[in-house]
Amino acid sequence: MAVLIEKKMELSTPIQFTKGVGPKLADVLKKKGIETVEDALYYLPRKYEDRRDIKTISKLEVGKTETFIGKIIAMKVCSYKKNRRGIFEMALGDESGTITAKWFIYNYGYFKNRFKKGQKIILSGEIKSYRFQREIHHPDVEIIKDTSDSINFNRIVPIYSETEGLHQKTIRKIMKNVVDKHSCLLISPIPSFIRKRQNLLELSEAIKRVHFPKQDTDFTDIISGRYPAYRTIIFDELFFLELGLAVLKKGLTVEKGVAFKITDNIKERIASSLPFNLTKAQERVVAEIEEDMKRPFPMNRLIQGDVGSGKTIVALISALIAVENGYQVCIMAPTEILAEQHFLSIRHLTKKLKMKTALLTGNIKKARKDEVFKAIKDCDIDIVIGTHAVIQESVEFNRLGLGVIDEQHRFGVIQRATLIRKGYNPDILVMTATPIPRTLALTVYGDLDISIIDELPPGRRPVVTKLYHEKDRKKVYRIVQKEVEKGRQVYIVCPLVEESEKLDLKDAIQMAEHIKRDIFPDFRVGLIHGRMNSDEKEKIMLLFKDKRIDILVSTTVIEVGIDVPNATVMVIEHAERFGLSQLHQLRGRVGRGEDISLCLLLAKYSKSDGAKRRLNIMESTTDGFKISEEDLAIRGPGDFIGIRQSGFPDFRVANIVRDKEVLIEARKEAFSIVESDPNLTDPSNRYLKKVLQERWKGRLELATVG
Repeated sequence: MAVLIEKKMELSTPIQFTKGVGPKLADVLKKKGIETVEDALYYLPRKYEDRRDIKTISKLEVGKTETFIGKIIAMKVCSYKKNRRGIFEMALGDESGTITAKWFIYNYGYFKNRFKKGQKIILSGEIKSYRFQREIHHPDVEIIKDTSDSINFNRIVPIYSETEGLHQKTIRKIMKNVVDKHSCLLISPIPSFIRKRQNLLELSEAIKRVHFPKQDTDFTDIISGRYPAYRTIIFDELFFLELGLAVLKKGLTVEKGVAFKITDNIKERIASSLPFNLTKAQERVVAEIEEDMKRPFPMNRLIQGDVGSGKTIVALISALIAVENGYQVCIMAPTEILAEQHFLSIRHLTKKLKMKTALLTGNIKKARKDEVFKAIKDCDIDIVIGTHAVIQESVEFNRLGLGVIDEQHRFGVIQRATLIRKGYNPDILVMTATPIPRTLALTVYGDLDISIIDELPPGRRPVVTKLYHEKDRKKVYRIVQKEVEKGRQVYIVCPLVEESEKLDLKDAIQMAEHIKRDIFPDFRVGLIHGRMNSDEKEKIMLLFKDKRIDILVSTTVIEVGIDVPNATVMVIEHAERFGLSQLHQLRGRVGRGEDISLCLLLAKYSKSDGAKRRLNIMESTTDGFKISEEDLAIRGPGDFIGIRQSGFPDFRVANIVRDKEVLIEARKEAFSIVESDPNLTDPSNRYLKKVLQERWKGRLELATVG
């Protein structure tokens, strides 16, 4: 163990003390996230060039990515009618022929200072053809002096991401020093039988080979993703992620919890309080929850369901079971408006059963808060609904039996653990309307059992989505007018609360005034936004629900939880500014009644291809899972699920979408270890336990480890 600590300390050595670095270069490396020796070891090449056999210019093939050496013959900026700024062109030659390198976007001062006529440079990129001449556009370029240099030539050469003041030859030299001296410090205590079964290298060897592949390495293996060294590093990261989740899950399943009784009498009382019948999907998920709640250890279940699928009513049934057994329930929502919406609907549905509910958010006055705190402690409140205010230290539950977390992706593992500590191992039910592909869900919620509500309530019709450019605004207003004249209601969502000097975007306050004064003076226009207090928001929403407001101008505070069946049109201003999941959530506020509903996306989308892609996806499908997969492809997994906020270890190399096959294998191996040794107390797992604690750094409550 002492050796492990010593090696960890050496890996934490500041990069400036590495040979060839020093304070000035250390500041440059810091911009790339390299502050320690360990950071440098995990700063992997972004691509490679095969410089074992460099072609002459005459043998370069059009359409292929090639690497070659040329001498600079001439350089100049050439003007063209279609490109006022001009194109930077560089003529290059060798003994076999010539080729032109072109840059359409460039820094002239940089090119002038860095390159000189007569220099030899090595270039890599796709060879193109223009007017029967070969060209290469925006190639990777490196100045060369000596082709016998063993780091930069006659091998598969790593290409790293650069920054100003840090060129390939410099960073390659630093990496060679770091890898040669320090890669041996990297230890992964994954058992040898797993390494053998999964065809893994030693971690230190894998790092060496990823930075500087062996001379006989098949180049196609590297560029196709089949390189064993890469797979070893990816497996290592995913294995320790899954090991942490496995320990947590096992720890929770062996902990003693509440075994709830679910009698026919309780079922009848609950059924009598519901205003409608459940769908088959809801019935199936309720049955899964009931089985969990009967068991003598804590339930930890995730309900996934698309917008409007009826997750809240399933959660309410679970809450009523707990209350009927004499326990308290805590329901936590990410925003005040959603907490208020849940409170109003739950209070209404539980009136018949004479259950006591309370709302607890940050905006509630101190005197009222103190009353609620006391009532919770004295068990005078059955169901508490609130924001993260419900998990603050001053909230003391008397008999917390069930915690419900809505929109789980907005909270981290830490908040969930804090809620668990409010009771004696209460059951936990988490919900999300952000559908996540199953492989990813196993990672994000790996310690939870998963239920999916894959059916909408009867009578619900898919929302028709249409994309309009700003110039078509009058068409959108005509649609709004027709719907209001039919007695229906409309949302208009703006990205800002009030006008901004920095951003040219529609704001809710001015938009509401403009709509009321200039566009629809005969209609009743309301305004709601996040800066209003709870009473103001509740008043506006009740007026809208009671059909006393025709058009509600809003910010994204209405993104989740608002249920007004008569609202049939959702207009989203500057739709190009919103992410896919957020657009899908906003669209879910309409289509909650039997009438055909519309989501009208008003966008200035000409500047961004990414925005166009998002908006076209919204127009083509209402399937939350398809939207989720597209969102994942666009944004990447870290951004999509907020890994950094969720309490998970950081991924340096792994990508849980790209590497899903490795993830499945890593999960299988990690869970099998924890199944046979839940506390990792076996002597053979001692280092495994230590490294696990180090990787997670206390960000997840590993109940049975440490």
